[in-house]
Amino acid sequence: MSRVSIDAAGPPAAGAGRAAAAPGFADVLRSEWTKLRTLPSTLYTLLAFAVIGIVLSGFIAVGNAAVWEDMSAAERADFSPMTMSLYGLILAQLAVAVLGISTVTGEYATGLIGTSLAAVPRRGRLLAAKAVVFALVALAAGLVTGVGMFAAGQAVFAGQDMPHLAPETWDTAEVLRPVLGVGLYSAVLGLLALAVGALARFTAGAVGLLVAIIVLVPSLGGALPESWAETFDTYWPTNAGLQLVLHSEEGLDPWAGFGVLCAFTAAVLAAAFAAFQRRDA
Repeated sequence: MSRVSIDAAGPPAAGAGRAAAAPGFADVLRSEWTKLRTLPSTLYTLLAFAVIGIVLSGFIAVGNAAVWEDMSAAERADFSPMTMSLYGLILAQLAVAVLGISTVTGEYATGLIGTSLAAVPRRGRLLAAKAVVFALVALAAGLVTGVGMFAAGQAVFAGQDMPHLAPETWDTAEVLRPVLGVGLYSAVLGLLALAVGALARFTAGAVGLLVAIIVLVPSLGGALPESWAETFDTYWPTNAGLQLVLHSEEGLDPWAGFGVLCAFTAAVLAAAFAAFQRRDA
């Protein structure tokens, strides 16, 4: 009788007893993109990034125009219409940093991280998807903002008969490298912020740490002996990375400086991945 009962039950259903297949990387990318684009804070923060950068660059250009007649010959010789039109990035970058942090810490604050890890048990895959999605968003936002800052600055300089870059020069390396560099710098800074968020797990602590990295620590160079200060200012990662956009002859070559920032970010990301793998949710 037992044999008849077993046979009558039929064969096990296909896939029974096996764990559900883990989502592929493309699936996780789509999920992370959906999370990021549906958060109201994403749009508002990216708009703040663009507006702060473009408006501040415009104000800086207007300020330079107001004092142009009073500048000495040496000051006029040192004037860079390229650099001055992109200076708004100094403040605007904080918006990208905060958004990169909240991409991770927001899930810890709401408890959504537990659901995410249940859906994607491979923690490295989850964090990698977050990093890829946010880096692409920051890259796109940085490119748009870079073009806007450049256009605003050059419009002011041209209108005031100051040195400016004529449209026929806009496809040269002198223009393309710093303008596109805003996008590249924003993407790498966003990855650094995301890694800091993954390490700290709390928004306030992560923001404080990143503000120190971007603003506070670089300002300490003036308190160091002159021989140390020059080296510190040159090789501090965010200072070095900004050389790609705001190139100064006293600093590293633009791409070498950007390489320093990339190496630093890679090290922090590696630490974030290691911590994310070991910790409880």
